[in-house]
Amino acid sequence: MRKCPKLTPEGRRLCYRIGFYHATGQFLTVMSLGAGPVSFTHIVKALEPFFFAIISALLFDQWMKPQVYASLIFVVGGVGCACYGERSFSWMALTTAMGSNVGFALRAVLSKFVMNTETNSKLGEYITSNNLFGIVTWCAFFLSIPVALVGEGFTFLDLWNKATTTMTETVIMEGAAAAVPDYSNPIRLARAVVTSGLFHYMNNEVMYQTLSKVHPVTLAVGNTMKRVFIMVASVIVFHNPMSLQSVMGSTIGILGVFLYSFFKQHYERAESKMSNSIAIASSSERP
Repeated sequence: MRKCPKLTPEGRRLCYRIGFYHATGQFLTVMSLGAGPVSFTHIVKALEPFFFAIISALLFDQWMKPQVYASLIFVVGGVGCACYGERSFSWMALTTAMGSNVGFALRAVLSKFVMNTETNSKLGEYITSNNLFGIVTWCAFFLSIPVALVGEGFTFLDLWNKATTTMTETVIMEGAAAAVPDYSNPIRLARAVVTSGLFHYMNNEVMYQTLSKVHPVTLAVGNTMKRVFIMVASVIVFHNPMSLQSVMGSTIGILGVFLYSFFKQHYERAESKMSNSIAIASSSERP
C-alpha cells in the first residue's frame, strides 16, 4: 500500500537509535502501569512537555522565551501535588513513568530531526512519517527480543498459564469484574493482546503524522490533554479512587498546559511579526 523505504547506513543507525528509545519508553511505561493505577501513571506522564522542552533545547539549541518555560512550572507543580496526594503512590510507578518520559522525549526529538527535509534526503528514500514509525517499530521489536528472552523467555509459558487462570480472580478482587471481560480463555487473551497492540500502533502512527507538522513540545502538550480522557476512563472502568488533592493537582497541571500553549503561540507570533518587519525595513533601504 505504501512505497517501501530504502535506508542508507546512516539512516539505519539513526532508526535503531530511535527504536531503542521507543522500546525503552514503552518498556518503562508498561512497568509503571503494572506497579500502580493507570490514573497515577498518566498523571506523571503529563510531565512530557517539560522533558520535551529540555531535550529540544539541549540537543538542537531550540530555546524558547523564559515565560514559556515558566508556564511549565504549573505543570510540574500540579503533577507533584497529584502524586503526593495519590492514595496508591508507588515509587516504582513514579520512577518508571519518569524514565519513559525521557525515552519518549528522545524518540520524538530525534524523529523530528529525521523528518527534516534536508536530513531525510541523506537517510534514504520514501522516509515518510508513517514509514518512519513502521521502521522504528521493527527496530524496537528486534531490540526487545534479547530483553524478553533474558527477562521471561524461559518462564513465558508458565506466566501465560498463570495469566489465563488468575486474571478473572484478580479482576474480581479489584472490584471491576463487571467492566473487564473474562480472559481465562487463552484465545481471548491472545485476541486482547493483538487488539491492544493494533490500537497502540494506530495511535502512534497518527502521533508521528502530527509530529511531522508540529514542534515536539507541542505534540507533548497534545498528549497531556489526551491523558485527561484516559485518566477519567480508568477511574470509571477500574474504579481506582482519586483523592481531592490528586484532582486539584491534575487540574493545576492541565491549566499549566494551557498557559504553555498560550505563551508559546503568543511569542511565536511576536517573533514572526518582528522578522517580517525587519525584512520589510531592509528591503526598503536598498537603492
